[in-house]
Amino acid sequence: MELILALLAGLFLALGFTGEKLFDLSPSFSLALYIMAYLAGGYDATRHALKSAMLLRFDIDFLMVVAAVGAAVLGEWPEGALLLFLFSLGHSLEHFAMDRARQAIKALGQITPKTARVRRDGSEAEMDVEELQRGYIVVVRPGERVPIDGKIIKGSSSLDESPITGESVPVEKSAGEIVFAGTVNGEGALEIEVTKLAKDTTLARVVRMVEEAQSQKSPTQIFTNKFERIFVPVVLIGVVFVIVLPPLAGWLAWDVSFLRAMAILVAASPCALAIGTPAAVLSAIAQAGRNGVLIKGGMHLENMGMVRAIAFDKTGTITTGKPEVTAVQPLDGSGEEEVLRYAAALESRSNHPLAHAVVLKAEALQIDFPEADDVMNFSGMGIRGKVEGRSVAIGNAKLFSEEQHAELPPGIMEPIRELESAGNTTMLVQVDDRFIGIIALADRPRAGARPSLERLRHLGIRSLIMLTGDNERVAQAIAREVGITEFKAGLLPEEKVDAVRQYMERYGKIAMVGDGVNDAPAMANATVGIAMGAGGADVALETADIALMSSDLSRLPFVVALSRKSRRVIIQNLVVSLGVIALLIPSALLGVAGIGIAIMFHEGSTLAVVANALRLLKFK
Repeated sequence: MELILALLAGLFLALGFTGEKLFDLSPSFSLALYIMAYLAGGYDATRHALKSAMLLRFDIDFLMVVAAVGAAVLGEWPEGALLLFLFSLGHSLEHFAMDRARQAIKALGQITPKTARVRRDGSEAEMDVEELQRGYIVVVRPGERVPIDGKIIKGSSSLDESPITGESVPVEKSAGEIVFAGTVNGEGALEIEVTKLAKDTTLARVVRMVEEAQSQKSPTQIFTNKFERIFVPVVLIGVVFVIVLPPLAGWLAWDVSFLRAMAILVAASPCALAIGTPAAVLSAIAQAGRNGVLIKGGMHLENMGMVRAIAFDKTGTITTGKPEVTAVQPLDGSGEEEVLRYAAALESRSNHPLAHAVVLKAEALQIDFPEADDVMNFSGMGIRGKVEGRSVAIGNAKLFSEEQHAELPPGIMEPIRELESAGNTTMLVQVDDRFIGIIALADRPRAGARPSLERLRHLGIRSLIMLTGDNERVAQAIAREVGITEFKAGLLPEEKVDAVRQYMERYGKIAMVGDGVNDAPAMANATVGIAMGAGGADVALETADIALMSSDLSRLPFVVALSRKSRRVIIQNLVVSLGVIALLIPSALLGVAGIGIAIMFHEGSTLAVVANALRLLKFK
């Protein structure tokens, strides 16, 4: 409708002008056509201007309407009609361009099937996805999209998860593994148990968060909004002075002074300034979402573009997060089976990745272990409890040395140092007051960690920091292998927060990358908190400012590069919009630029900044 009215305004203007100049139409007939052009071109602008004026807010639409009315008062109907035609045409084209960015976001939510094939009572039937309940069994054939989040209970297949995680390579999945709505099934048939309602699927929540991110303003948007609120009233006051002072001083005739004032109204209208930043932010957030990255607002996008240091958690971020037991070294005459039996009994009550590795090792060796009681966890150090009535503890050397207020004996520390120098994490197992063994574990770096970190340095990230609760020798081995520039080891969760604050004092702005759960305090204190592998983790989606839906570190250089590019586009748009205003105002004041020229530059700059912002939709 907006575009139709703009085109009608242009048609009436063209008929009136050509008829008057070329075909000697009567002035009254031409005037009627100009008035029609005013009504069509000024409808939307006048409606918005009146609403704003009633709230004592004078915005861009108000400036344009006043300028057009002023031209009509002076009898410059063609100038006023041209102003409203180009202004309405520019607005409709801006909205069309912005809708392209919004459609990129909406497209994310439209890939989920509307119906699902449900198996109930031995038969299959089609059902609306919205009606699916937890526990229903959904059948997905080869080549179909998965309609709901759930757990595979039968079958195996490769799934294209690129709509969720941005992963270009299909992921092999089998019984017991989680699948996401919107992903594409490969060659195998699957039976999936529904675990989330349609409104709570990972894809639905991502789309909802991306849409909410549009309303969160970036620092530049906040600045331009404040500028506009002050600038527009100043312009209106200035225009009154331009109308009144030159004629009273005898410098200009009243009609000339009034016409220049109207040209200044057009020249000073900050349309490009108002649209340039939100267009860039919207385009960047949409493109990030299409590549498996959730950015929760323009503030985080701009801040990410300014960070010069990134801190990483080690386990699950730099490394795979799946440590394995590499050695069991018995002490004091104990056997390997005894060490693992007591350790697994206690660690079965913990959800730490190292604990899980110990339990898996015991199960692999078919070692039966009893239940543990009175379990107490010591964050960053270890765990204590009762096993068959005996006091059992398992943890790092720090747990036991702090309790004993002294260094552990050389007979224990020497094998620990040897294992740790080889890149292992070590845990001591103590039963009653006797150390019975050392368990060594290793968590290998992610395959793409080193190239991703090298890419970050190439993008201008000066410092790549690893913060870990592991000991210094293990941290040093991992840091050397992946290319970390500095690290802090042996940190408790609260000490990671202090470390982030110290680095912020040194570098100004810092991002913290973690799993979104254990590292939430450190992420919250960083300039930007980034969660890795948030595709299946609800907490990670909620806590992070930016969420990488997959556990692929290569997404991080993409985020940094996109943020830097977005920031450059925002600055370019600011320079263009403010530069055109700075050029046109004195030109209009001195009579060099009339209303027509002011209109051309004004609308041209507005469309230029929108087109510049839309380039982000093609960012790779």
